[in-house]
Amino acid sequence: MKFKSITYKWVFNFIGLITLILVIIDLIIYVAINQYFNNYAKESIKLNSAILNNAINSVVKDTQDDITNKIKNLIENFTDYDNIIVVGLNYDGEILTTSNKMPIEKEYPFLKDCAIEAFKEANFKKIKLKNNKDYVLTYSIKLPIVKNEISTIVYISSLKKIELIIRNIMIVTIFLSLLILILIIISGMFFIKNFVNPVREVNLAIKEIARGNLKYKIKKNYHYEIKDLCNSINFMANEISNSEYLKNEFISSVSHELRTPLTAIQGWSETILNTKEKNKEILNKGMKIIYKEVLRLAEMVEELLDFSKIQNGHFILKKEKMDIFAELEEAVLMYSDIALKEGKTLTYNEQKAIPVIFGDKNRIRQVFINIIDNAVKYSEPGSNITINTSVTDKKVKISVKDTGCGISKKDLSHITEKFFKAQPTKKGSGIGLSIVKEIIEKHNGTITFESVLEKGTTVNVEFNLYN
Repeated sequence: MKFKSITYKWVFNFIGLITLILVIIDLIIYVAINQYFNNYAKESIKLNSAILNNAINSVVKDTQDDITNKIKNLIENFTDYDNIIVVGLNYDGEILTTSNKMPIEKEYPFLKDCAIEAFKEANFKKIKLKNNKDYVLTYSIKLPIVKNEISTIVYISSLKKIELIIRNIMIVTIFLSLLILILIIISGMFFIKNFVNPVREVNLAIKEIARGNLKYKIKKNYHYEIKDLCNSINFMANEISNSEYLKNEFISSVSHELRTPLTAIQGWSETILNTKEKNKEILNKGMKIIYKEVLRLAEMVEELLDFSKIQNGHFILKKEKMDIFAELEEAVLMYSDIALKEGKTLTYNEQKAIPVIFGDKNRIRQVFINIIDNAVKYSEPGSNITINTSVTDKKVKISVKDTGCGISKKDLSHITEKFFKAQPTKKGSGIGLSIVKEIIEKHNGTITFESVLEKGTTVNVEFNLYN
């Protein structure tokens, strides 16, 4: 057990504290009930003492003859109330009479001392008997009555029953304390099983994931919030694993995308350099291809830089009032020839309205280029790509619809995620739509997708009009 663990703290701190509290409570209860019953015994003796004193005073008032015998009779006939023994002593501490008329000198050898102390002050005294080790409570008072041999009356009350009651109460109290402690320990074990052990499992899982073991899963079925935490850890591991896979796919895809234009540039550069007689036709063709591939590389690098800026939070827009349809038309013109060369039709239904928004021209054009490029890229020859627009009092909507391969339902919700590619075989880095989404959201716009597999996809983009 580690000394800094929750279990250690619980056992040695919490359980120790509870044990200490229970011990203190038991001690307080013991002191309280001991004081209560001892006070009860004292009050009982005082009550009986008052009764006997009143009887003695009455006798003294009625007659002055034979007072000693009359007091003896009162003591001997005194009712044995609450197991109290009454003893009459002379000036020398000798026993003259008792309430039970039995010899008690051997049993109570301390009576002479009580007689001596009574002349000083009436007091209570707790005395342990030597024979049976029981305790008695004594109360000694003097009788200032002339012509009377009895000078001291001692009341003796056995504490045996009281101590038995106290002992029984303490046994019950200690039993209840132990029961409480056992219940606390059981609840603590439940806590350790359902919370501490899962925390250790979670800690182990996090360490394994940190080491790169993304296949590690928390398999035990826990309860309460711990269950949600374990599910979140497993979900996190899956997401990291998926992200890692997508990242590797992204690197592989980008490497391939970069290699293709570089190979073309390298090949045509060697062709041009190795041509002995400078053939103008070959030279022009090679330079056009090199220029085209350089532009393609520049676009890829620009896309990667944009993605890096988004990831680092440095993606800044230069907004101004702009005609959104003007940027859309440029993107349409750019891809009209490309679509025709690939045997595809690009139809743009123009509107005469001039919707003005507050945005970044270059970034808005980038949005349209990316969306139209995807529509052309994922459409087969003979397909038609239709671009429709609509303007309301507050919004402008642009829809790009293709009749291409479409997107499955399971992929549709992921297509704007970084590195995600619904069709890995198609060209592209997998970050285009994530950049598009970021640009649109920074313009307070929305982008939605409607798609049916093997039937086509519609991309809807909306922006707020400038007021």
